[in-house]
Formats: sequence, structure tokens, C-alpha cells
Amino acid sequence: MYERESAWDVYRQALPVIIVSLVAGLFAGTILGSEAMRDGIESVPGILILLPAFLATRGGVYGSLGARLSSGLHQGIIEPRFTLDRRLSNAVIASFINGMVVSVFIAIVAFLVLWIGAGGGNLLQLIGIMVVSGLLSAILMLSTLVTVVFVGYRRGLDPDNIVGPLVTTLGDVFGVAFLLVAIYLVGLIL
Repeated sequence: MYERESAWDVYRQALPVIIVSLVAGLFAGTILGSEAMRDGIESVPGILILLPAFLATRGGVYGSLGARLSSGLHQGIIEPRFTLDRRLSNAVIASFINGMVVSVFIAIVAFLVLWIGAGGGNLLQLIGIMVVSGLLSAILMLSTLVTVVFVGYRRGLDPDNIVGPLVTTLGDVFGVAFLLVAIYLVGLIL
């Protein structure tokens, strides 16, 4: 357990993560503004409806995991190692399931909003896009989050100082990138 940290310690630990988050956020914005993304948005009615919810829930779902990991590390009930620990496995599995369920729910709500507002849309297409992007982002977010938190903790960093910016940035970058990939892949099938 960490002793009481000074404001300087918190700032020193959080600043590099915030700077990386800034750069990564600009990268996510570049993907979002790309010609390929504009084409994807135009080709799939409802993408702009689900995009903000999808990005927000990446942070919410995986932020909960980050908080759980941080608390477990501070309490000594989770070791900062990649082992088949029941608590760690359950937390990761629960986050994965939550992320996938929320992704499908977002697709259904986006379809309903689109259908009520414009009388159209393709539910199967939206669900397919959300399942693919949710799955890909979950795999990378889970592995990156657990790795960064564990490595940071072993190097003396307080996970509470890095989880917030890390999760929101990963959610934006992986969310936007894999949404574009999913639009393309589902477009090949449907």
C-alpha cells in the first residue's frame, strides 16, 4: 500500500500518461476525420448515432476493470503478475462480457433511433459492426490495460494515477480504429 502521496507525486506519475493520451487522442481524431471513415459513415446509416455511446462505454466498462485492478493491487488481493488468479480472471471476463453486451445494446438502440427518426437502417449490419469492433477493442483494451497497470505498479506507480487517462485514450483510439475495421469487414459480408 502506498503512503500518502504528495500532489507532486501524483502530477509526476500522471503527466506522462496524459501527454500520451493527448497524442493518442489526436491520432483517434485523425482516423475519425479520414476519408475512409467518412466513406464508412456515409455507407452505414446509424454509425454517427452509435459512435459517441460506443466510445463512452469503452471508458466506462474498462474503467471499472482498471479501478478493480487498482483496488486489488493496493489491498494485496491481486498480485501484479500474469497468473491464473481467480479474482483477476473473473474481473477480466466480467469486463469482456459487459463490453460485448453493451456493444450489442448500443447497436439495437441506434437502430431504433434510426428507424423511428428516418424509417430505415439495417439492424444486422449495426449489430455485426458493434460485435466486431467491440470484440477487437476488448481484446486490445484488456491486454493493454492489465499490462500497463501491472508493469506500472511493479515500477512504483500508483495505478489510480494512470488508469483514468489510459482507459479513456485506449477506448477512443481502439474504438475508432476498430469501428472503421468493422465497417469494412461487415461490409464485405453484408
